[in-house]
Amino acid sequence: MQLSDAPETIAVREGEDFDHGRLAAYLHGKLPGTDQSLAVAQFAGGHANLTYLLRYGSAEYVLRRPPLGPVAPTAHDMGREHRVLSVLYQGYPLAPRAYLYCEDPSVIGAPFFIMERRRGTVVRRSIPPQWGGGSDPVVNRKLSEVLIDTLADLHTVEPSSVGLAGLGKPDGFLRRQIDGWYARYERASTDANPMAPDLVQWLRDHQPSSPPATLLHNDWRLDNIMLDRNDPGRCVAVFDWDMCTLGDPLVDLGTLLAGWPEAGESIGGSGDMGMPSTRPGFLTRREAVDRYGRRRGVDMSHVPYYYVFGLFKNAVVVQQIYYRYHVGQTQDHRFAGFGQLAEMLLWLAQQSRQSVTI
Repeated sequence: MQLSDAPETIAVREGEDFDHGRLAAYLHGKLPGTDQSLAVAQFAGGHANLTYLLRYGSAEYVLRRPPLGPVAPTAHDMGREHRVLSVLYQGYPLAPRAYLYCEDPSVIGAPFFIMERRRGTVVRRSIPPQWGGGSDPVVNRKLSEVLIDTLADLHTVEPSSVGLAGLGKPDGFLRRQIDGWYARYERASTDANPMAPDLVQWLRDHQPSSPPATLLHNDWRLDNIMLDRNDPGRCVAVFDWDMCTLGDPLVDLGTLLAGWPEAGESIGGSGDMGMPSTRPGFLTRREAVDRYGRRRGVDMSHVPYYYVFGLFKNAVVVQQIYYRYHVGQTQDHRFAGFGQLAEMLLWLAQQSRQSVTI
């Protein structure tokens, strides 16, 4: 399965559209420029939440809503994402500012929020030709370094300084993550797989003590950051904050490393869910861990455990996406092979319990 690189915006996909007139009427006068006519396009990237570009002449905004069909409890929480993004920009300028939240599903069919538009380059499965197409080791090193540095910087933000001290419950966070992701897997399961319960029991039995809690993004990936079009070493935005909370920061790092294949490795073929991290110059997982540890001055000895957890979490995310495709909640054929990919990730997590390479 290969996911081809897509343009930034496309015509709204079939089955994912809404009544533009109703939205225009709702937004009229609430934001600058919304007294003009509205044009809507859809952002092509992403696998779960749906994101749209709203154009009012020269004024542009971004609309975020949950995926179609039933969603897991606490997942795809637009109210939470709006709450975070309405204040986080004050202490972490890479977070786009959210302006407005609508919980009334009668407007577009689901709760949604409106945030500012940021411009830049998002790197997905391959490095753009203007940045060497993966053959420039200097560019590749910059991409991997900024990915680690912007994560470490998020983890240094004092939650109370931006009004987010009550965002989550840090005590018992890691165990709730394990149990919560397993519950999501069971709800999205399409075939019984004995690897999942066995892996979850191992995660429970080997759980380390967590470091001091920080804000964490909870879905940190290369394609959730936007880079300056003229400088691959400068981040201009971080997206997808609907799972942001207070908790164990190494969960963020472990999730990131779980999508970080190295030379000779494959994560579902590394052309689909993995980063272009096998390219020359890209940091190895070990180098990434060391860089994060130096930037924050924290103990990194338990990172291999978080890597296994990250693989399990990624398997659940992929299975949830496949479930929506399997039951017909989305017609996006990019997801047809995600059931097999979820099994692959579970198997890799099982193998990594014995010999983790970080």
